Amino acid sequence: MRTEDQVRDDAKIILGFDDSEENVQQGTGQITTFNQLGFSGNSNKPDGWYLPKDKGAVAIILETKSEKEELSKEKWVLELKKNIAIVQKKYSKVIGILYNGIDIRVFKNDEEITGIASTLQHKHYYKSLFTQQSIDKQKIYRLTKQINDTLHTEFGIKNLYHRMIFTACALVAKRYGALLNMGMDFPTLKSSILSTLNKTIEEDLQQNLKLQTLTSVYNSIEMNNDKNQEAINNFISWIADISECVNSDYWNGEDVMGIFFNEFNRYKKKSESGQVFTPDHITSFMYRLIGVHKDDCVLDAACGSGAFLVKAMCNMIREVGGVSTQEARIIKRNQLFGIEFDREIFALACANMLIHKDGKTNLEQLDSRTEEACVWIKSKGITKVLMNPPFERKYGCLKIVMNVLNSVPQGTVCAFILPDKKLEKDMTDKKFGNKLLKNHRLTMIVKLPENLFFGQGITTSVFVFTAGLPQNGQDIIGYYIEEDGLETVKNQGRQDIKNRWPEKEDYWIRAIQNGDDYLYHTRQIIHPNEHLSYQMPEKPFEIFEEDFIRSMMEYELFKQGIDAKEFGERLLQKVLYSSQITLSNNDTIITLKSEK
Repeated sequence: MRTEDQVRDDAKIILGFDDSEENVQQGTGQITTFNQLGFSGNSNKPDGWYLPKDKGAVAIILETKSEKEELSKEKWVLELKKNIAIVQKKYSKVIGILYNGIDIRVFKNDEEITGIASTLQHKHYYKSLFTQQSIDKQKIYRLTKQINDTLHTEFGIKNLYHRMIFTACALVAKRYGALLNMGMDFPTLKSSILSTLNKTIEEDLQQNLKLQTLTSVYNSIEMNNDKNQEAINNFISWIADISECVNSDYWNGEDVMGIFFNEFNRYKKKSESGQVFTPDHITSFMYRLIGVHKDDCVLDAACGSGAFLVKAMCNMIREVGGVSTQEARIIKRNQLFGIEFDREIFALACANMLIHKDGKTNLEQLDSRTEEACVWIKSKGITKVLMNPPFERKYGCLKIVMNVLNSVPQGTVCAFILPDKKLEKDMTDKKFGNKLLKNHRLTMIVKLPENLFFGQGITTSVFVFTAGLPQNGQDIIGYYIEEDGLETVKNQGRQDIKNRWPEKEDYWIRAIQNGDDYLYHTRQIIHPNEHLSYQMPEKPFEIFEEDFIRSMMEYELFKQGIDAKEFGERLLQKVLYSSQITLSNNDTIITLKSEK
């Protein structure tokens, strides 16, 4: 069990209080007083301190205890708060840390904060607690539309994916320090982006040579006009604005690039690879649906631009305390795995992961229908699968699903977005039909809103499997999310402009976990020998007296050889224009005039 001195020495290294940094007083010890640190007349002795010369910056005060001491003791909290109050005489932003080598309590000024990293982090992490900001979703939508329109109309880049890749590469370059300055001409802009891309992936090429695909595709992008300086300046300005949002420490399940790519994808109904890109709020729902958490290794074997992987990254990082934690780096490099077959979309996924730093070395350009892909998946220790594979049979939808289920460890929970009737239609295929449920268990079907993929003419469900366990006739649980609360915004697609989805997502996760859909009553038991889709309730058959009279009248007219439509029109004319209309006791009375 470590002593207080040992805990303090370890904390000094973890916090980086031994780093060389200009214009900062920092260190640890038991003999330095606040008076010596510039707080005159105060003899208290902090265990650790980080005091920038800039009094508007964040200061950090450390209080350490031995491992045997419980941090729940109020006297330790009061001791720390006393030191925080001393520092607050000069600094408005103070982080106080109480640490015993095992547990940690953190105070932002004099208020304890929760929901952050449970282990001691580098000082940059604690400084960032004062700089968190929310993401302006509407700003991202607006900037994305402006970028797409400018690249299309002013630069003349006709290929949508080329516009996306060019923009994503610019964001990568900005992320890694490229000089993108107003007034630079287009050749300089393009070469600056390329140079930064090459430097960024240089080290990782040793692990994944296919990252060269990104620079290769970027180099192949052609445009019809690169002389419009105003358009170039606008593009550079917009990239800077989006990059600022991407680099924000605010990670709350709503990823900037998720909004960005979904807005870009709205301009193309369907890719040539049969892909329909997953809306951001559905990636969030599926993450929670199958209980993905910070320790999981997540696979998407048809990853597209990387929406599921980035959503998993975002949520897992939030669970460990934020992007500045040591655990965040481990998640990015070791726990996210993606496969994409299409060369240009693979380049897009690489760029997306690069924008978020790390993770890109675990992307592979492979055909998920092949044995090569199976071998790759088996080597990764996958614990959860989130996927939206290409729907059509010609792209091997069920072959991909089967390969993934066969390649992950037994008991792995896998969620796939598929057309509602996909399994029922294709399970007759001898290659897959018998084997799928013979070897794997379909446990849940969640039907998604019918207008989710607006304009695609397709309705979908989330199919949840447990790999390696046979169905053996076990029932499937079904639910139906009829509405997601999103609304269609003119020229901007479907958006959650009234912020309805978070509450709906919470409801559905609780309802599914508890097996109690008390609000919408959509829960149903599905027998696999009868159906493999959510069964919409049939409307009860009803007949009314007027329906019976109408049918009888139409039959009599038919027997008499009278055209029902013509007869109805003549009757209407007679009633409207050859009648006397009077009011009596608030009733309207129509009296037909007798013909002379």
